[in-house]
Amino acid sequence: MPDFPLFPPLLRVDVLSLFPRMLDGFVGESVVARAVRRGIVKISSRSLREWAPGGHGTVDDRPYGGGAGMVLKPEPICRAIAALREPASSVIYLCPDGEPLTADLARGLALAGHLILLCGHYEGVDERARERSVDREISIGDYVLTNGVLAAAVLLDAVARHVPGVLGKSLSLEQDSFRRHLLSFPQYTRPEVFDGQPVPEILRGGNHKSIDEWRRRQQMERTRRRRPDLWKRWCDEEEA
Repeated sequence: MPDFPLFPPLLRVDVLSLFPRMLDGFVGESVVARAVRRGIVKISSRSLREWAPGGHGTVDDRPYGGGAGMVLKPEPICRAIAALREPASSVIYLCPDGEPLTADLARGLALAGHLILLCGHYEGVDERARERSVDREISIGDYVLTNGVLAAAVLLDAVARHVPGVLGKSLSLEQDSFRRHLLSFPQYTRPEVFDGQPVPEILRGGNHKSIDEWRRRQQMERTRRRRPDLWKRWCDEEEA
């Protein structure tokens, strides 16, 4: 495929934050950068200050009831989302108390067409903005970040790789960890022997059926030992 857009992008993403330039390095490198260059994905990083009322760029204020930090005001958030939203848009707020980001969720979002990602900062955003303008709230883990742009970058990477044409080989997606609730199998490359430890003989034999069976067993055993929660889900679906 030529390294320039031929058709409208399959996925458009608008990222709203206080530090839009933080996304530049991520968008300009690796798989996401190639998808952007080829026109498959379009990413725009916008500052919430563009929609701040009064012309002073004020987007945060002290919380009612007291507290140590600041809270993002509802006006610029609701204005920004209203300006960018389209009929098929999905507005996502990245926050610690959202639903967990999973492989299945990422695959679904890859088909959304247009995502608006609202990045949390400081102590979060005014609850009224969440209730009025946000469609979905997503967390990338049970921890707190100082800057929601980092969470947006993680979600973007997880989602973009599922957009058709972003990865060169569909087999890469089939072998992903968490595909059908199983972790990935061990991978090896040259040298054949490293520090006295050889690559498993079965991987060097060329019998693809045996290799597939070995990898499947490795996935099952690794999932059973490391992620009993995923193992239970896999077993439940196998029995259903």
